[in-house]
Amino acid sequence: MSETRSVETTAPDIESAIELGLQQLGVARESVIVEILEEPSRGLLGIGARQARVRLTTAAPPRPAAPPTPPAPQPAVELVEEEEAPEEAASLAEAQPVDEAELDDDARVGRETLQELLERMRVKATVSVYRAQAADNEVAPWVLQIEGSDLGALIGKRGETLAALQYITRLIASRELQRRANIIVDVEGYKVRREKQLRRLAQRMAEQAVQLGRTVALEPMPPYERRVVHLALRDHPQVTTQSVGEGDRRKVTIIPKRR
Repeated sequence: MSETRSVETTAPDIESAIELGLQQLGVARESVIVEILEEPSRGLLGIGARQARVRLTTAAPPRPAAPPTPPAPQPAVELVEEEEAPEEAASLAEAQPVDEAELDDDARVGRETLQELLERMRVKATVSVYRAQAADNEVAPWVLQIEGSDLGALIGKRGETLAALQYITRLIASRELQRRANIIVDVEGYKVRREKQLRRLAQRMAEQAVQLGRTVALEPMPPYERRVVHLALRDHPQVTTQSVGEGDRRKVTIIPKRR
């Protein structure tokens, strides 16, 4: 029986530390369970600053080593679409409710995990399960929709609290399942509304980039939101997109195609 492998890495931010660990293990993002061992801190006036530290553990047998080959060219725009988890390619706008009998292990374990977390946080809310519409040939993820009243605190500024809640829920559920849990956490349709806003914004900024004939940069966004913008403009005939920057300053740029 093949053993799992584990590696610990440090970097200025969590995403960079995860990427470094994936490179060392030689596996894809969906093949590991990520644990945040230490959050990054800027310290006070630069004193006491510390880097992010994470542990990556393979949830499946490692792939056999491939014979050395010359490095292939890295197309920037194509790689952009692979920078986030596969399930985040799904569209939440057309997520559909499902019967209890249709739920698989991911949905059941994810819902139980999230409900327990909410109880421990003393948040009065219910969790409903929906099925998102998958993009391309991906497996449609389960959407765990938190419903209740006065839940804005679970979303946080720019969705940061919601992102953390989703991360913890996935981490615990993935440990239970011994593989990556195919779930997305949302609060009262926040991500659905945000997805629609981002798609409209992407189209407007693409028109602006074409009219001005120069690259247009959007505000810094978390990985999920950048992914929405990239997918919204993936088939646009006049522009391409690329993510630039590091950590929480990473943002999408919209680049007019040369004629």
